[in-house]
Amino acid sequence: MKFRLLFLIFIGSLYACKKNVTPEEYNAKAADPGLFHETTTHLTDVIIHDIFKPPVASRIYSYSFLAAYEALAPGYPEYQSLGNQLVKFNTPPKPDSGVAYCFPLASIKAFTQVGRTLTFSGDMWDNYEKDLFEKYRKMGIPDDVYERSMAYGDTVAKHVLAHAAKDHYKEIRGYRYTVTNKPGTWVPTPPTYADACEPMWNTVRTFALDSVTQFLCPPPAKYDLDKNSKFMGLAMEVYNMGKTLTEEQKATAYFWDDNAFVTNVVGHAMFANKKMTPAGHWLAIVKTVSIDKKLNLIQATEAYTLSALAIFDAFVACWDEKYRTVRIRPETVINNNWDPNWRPFLETPAFPEYVSGHSSISAACGTVLTQLIGDNVAFTDTTEKKYGHGVKSFKSFEDAYWDASISRVYGGIHYRDGVEEGTHLGQKVGSNVLRRAITRKSRNVLAKNQALSRL
Repeated sequence: MKFRLLFLIFIGSLYACKKNVTPEEYNAKAADPGLFHETTTHLTDVIIHDIFKPPVASRIYSYSFLAAYEALAPGYPEYQSLGNQLVKFNTPPKPDSGVAYCFPLASIKAFTQVGRTLTFSGDMWDNYEKDLFEKYRKMGIPDDVYERSMAYGDTVAKHVLAHAAKDHYKEIRGYRYTVTNKPGTWVPTPPTYADACEPMWNTVRTFALDSVTQFLCPPPAKYDLDKNSKFMGLAMEVYNMGKTLTEEQKATAYFWDDNAFVTNVVGHAMFANKKMTPAGHWLAIVKTVSIDKKLNLIQATEAYTLSALAIFDAFVACWDEKYRTVRIRPETVINNNWDPNWRPFLETPAFPEYVSGHSSISAACGTVLTQLIGDNVAFTDTTEKKYGHGVKSFKSFEDAYWDASISRVYGGIHYRDGVEEGTHLGQKVGSNVLRRAITRKSRNVLAKNQALSRL
């Protein structure tokens, strides 16, 4: 009897403690950006496990982060929805102003719900979410607030997923590209001679671009095997560089490889390694710098979201250029014309050369981060250390994205003009996202004033 009485007192005291937690206290705990950073890493782990191609991975990230931002923004008066700013994206339902919410909880619910829906490995989400949401339960969030916040996160997730369902992604599943074999055009490359990756990606709806041709690249150097032609100069640079790579150049190429499915051939045996995509690498950089700079939850979510949108739009614009020019890869030119035994340091990806996708998305993301966080923000990127790719330090985001760009020439998979024009494309795409997707109300006022001053 005495034990039972003590037990009831103990349970009662726990309940009282939970009831006495103030909204300021539980919201402060829930707004710890560490939980969100951990969950973004989990999404990357799932994407790697499920082996999504780079453009498709960027789609998963962009919708997941958009949902997280839209569910969080109502809790921060200085921030606003991206509804009616992005292409055909309507403002999600607003929360009930007469009741309390824990918006950080709603945000992470929206993020995980979209991430789960757009990936395959539900078991990975089941195991992760069980522990994740238990942490929020222990913060003392009142039951009604907890359930209401979870429901609101689910509502935002459904809104974003309904938007995603109309982006033309489903309609292009299974489309096969037909190789033309015209001189100077792309053909599948060793070792797997894989089919062309996402040849219709330019038909997927963008987030901030008015059209996929908004920032057209200049035409690439004309295919010409004359020894004095511009094209041959570009091809010979790749060939000669590939034979004389320094250890530092090899390390740079390998560091930025970001090939989601690298094939290894040993004799007659073939096996593959799963690795991070370019989008995952750059969003991990967002995490690193957010932690370094101690960004709060809304600041970090803003950085992730605008970066993800820029990466996605850069992929769409870049893929439009790739399949318009259908430019031949260095490996094919070199093997077919003067050295059949030459191999690039990196495995050639299964899509046309011009322009470089990694260069485009790196510059797009780096341009966004430069505007949001700063011009000369030094950081050390340890993103892929666990995959054996080492660690690199950079003096700025621009320094990093130009390093990613030239790495593709070191890797033997791009010509110099392909990476340079890809970088310029990405810079324009990133700037366009910042111009169109205005997250802060103060920026909105500034943008309107600047527009009026030009009249």
